[in-house]
Amino acid sequence: MACRRGCCFGAMNDDNARFLMLAVLIMLYLLCGAAVFSALEQPKERQAKERWAQRFENFTQKHNLTRIDVETFLRFYEEANVAGIRVDTLRPRWDFTGAFYFVGTVVSTIGFGMTTPATVSGKVFLIFYGLIGCASTILFFNLFLERIITVLAFVLKSCHELQHQRQGVVPHDNRREASLPGPRDRDRDILAGWKPSVYYVMLILCVAAVVISCCASAMYSAAEGWGYLDSLYFCFVAFSTIGFGDMVSSQRVAYDGNQTAYRLGNFLFILMGVCCIYSLFNVISIVIKQTLNWLLRKLGILCCRGCCRYCSAGIGKRLRPRRNAVLPISTGHGHPRARRTVSIETDAVNESETDGGRRMSGEMISMRDLLATNKVNLALMQKQLSEAATNGIPRPSVSNQNRQNGFSGGVGALGIMNNRLAETTVDR
Repeated sequence: MACRRGCCFGAMNDDNARFLMLAVLIMLYLLCGAAVFSALEQPKERQAKERWAQRFENFTQKHNLTRIDVETFLRFYEEANVAGIRVDTLRPRWDFTGAFYFVGTVVSTIGFGMTTPATVSGKVFLIFYGLIGCASTILFFNLFLERIITVLAFVLKSCHELQHQRQGVVPHDNRREASLPGPRDRDRDILAGWKPSVYYVMLILCVAAVVISCCASAMYSAAEGWGYLDSLYFCFVAFSTIGFGDMVSSQRVAYDGNQTAYRLGNFLFILMGVCCIYSLFNVISIVIKQTLNWLLRKLGILCCRGCCRYCSAGIGKRLRPRRNAVLPISTGHGHPRARRTVSIETDAVNESETDGGRRMSGEMISMRDLLATNKVNLALMQKQLSEAATNGIPRPSVSNQNRQNGFSGGVGALGIMNNRLAETTVDR
């Protein structure tokens, strides 16, 4: 894409513009976050340093020790601390249960940091163990994402059909009237291609994450003795796999009550929380991508506004598709099949949706479909990488050209979300 009046310095398609804008916004987001945390935490850090310096001086004077002797002793304690030695009595770090807790934090990418391998052989083994374990866990999260989105899509679609039945739009006996042509054929066709809005799915996942976090926080407050707000903080840090390590659950030698039940509940809450937050993050990433489209339309980043007709006529239409655009679907024999309404709440026609009349939004994906989809995605990636190496800019694939909302199909979690959910543009 080139500007006719020369006010644009280079060619930039919509994907590159979104990438550049997202990079700039992330940098601004980091700068704002750094300013806020610096203002909030720096005064407390200064007070802690002053208090520690005063206590250190009082201790050396009281016990008639030199500063070098005390610092040397503290360095010895730091080395022991790495191996799992703490002031408080904690459970063993490297027995079987402690090691199992450690590998769970490794493969889930939480990485609390309270336990780390101290031997060279352990560090080398961790590199290979984490490589396979993290990749397998990410695949598990993606499979969980597919199934939770499928279940939510099925429930929302059932509610949508029930609402239309109550309004008299769709007849209750679909089988009896399926062969009778009439004005309701179009309504049935709309429902057949309907997919849930990404905002409804985001709201449901957000509610589920809040419920899981609140229940887990109540358990941690009672078992660990933390405050409820501190427990909520731990839940977010752990479930989002940030894992600072300042607060770690299930580390005492013994707990009041049923200790086995608490450790099992801790494992289940972390597993459910990580899966739910992972799904929520991917849905939010779709919304952020839509917001970037809206910003690109408003700011005119793709090219200077009014400098070329292609900017307003071409890019605007690609980033802001028409609502309820009716498109014919070819059957491969030269004749268009039944017309399908592709609304702004419907992602582009997915090839696997038309396979045997199966609907991706209403059925669980099979392993065969998953492997076939991954094979196609890898082939497209290889083709685009080859074209990028040869020509500099990869040509969009056929499936991407058919996208009605300007989104790329994507690979991995983003591709799953693009294929399973409707991507509604943000109209403001």
